Amino acid sequence: MILPTNKPTNSTAPLPFKKLWLPIFAMMLIVVMSNYLVQFPLNSWLTWGAFTFPVAFLVTDLTNRAVGPIAARRVAWAGFAIAVVVSLGLAPWRIALASGAAFIVGQLLDITAFSRLRTLAWWKAPLIGSLAASAVDTSLFFFLAFYGSYLNWLPLAAGDLAVKCLMALLLLAPYRLMLPRLQLWVPNRQSVR
Repeated sequence: MILPTNKPTNSTAPLPFKKLWLPIFAMMLIVVMSNYLVQFPLNSWLTWGAFTFPVAFLVTDLTNRAVGPIAARRVAWAGFAIAVVVSLGLAPWRIALASGAAFIVGQLLDITAFSRLRTLAWWKAPLIGSLAASAVDTSLFFFLAFYGSYLNWLPLAAGDLAVKCLMALLLLAPYRLMLPRLQLWVPNRQSVR
């Protein structure tokens, strides 16, 4: 078993997409599901998408820890491209495009924050990266998707952000459980030392 360390991979050559199929598929599934579920308010301050979207940061963080920020960015960009195309068929175009813009900005922020904090305690990089990225993602998404519409989106954005922060804490458990099993996440990966 290859145990993770706090250093990214020494290789600057990006992993081929075929070795990143699981994180890319997971990212696409999460974004498409979240784009669909954000259309359905649970109450006046929360949508169902708030429960699914934070898992995207878990995908990025596991990939970043397993094989480094270059691979994590590849997963984010591939997941973004696939998800936006599919989401255009499931959600109104404004939601799909707002989601895409907010998603990629948030993901790149999470990857950057995680990479800078990866040498700290195991939980700090994923938690701080996810919290910062969630704030940016939520603000951008709700503004772009609903500004000027009939929907009172500010309470929805506040509720969404509160749930995303809670989910960032809860998702630390599966993150920690996966740390000694990262070879399952990115099979045949290079050793991270």
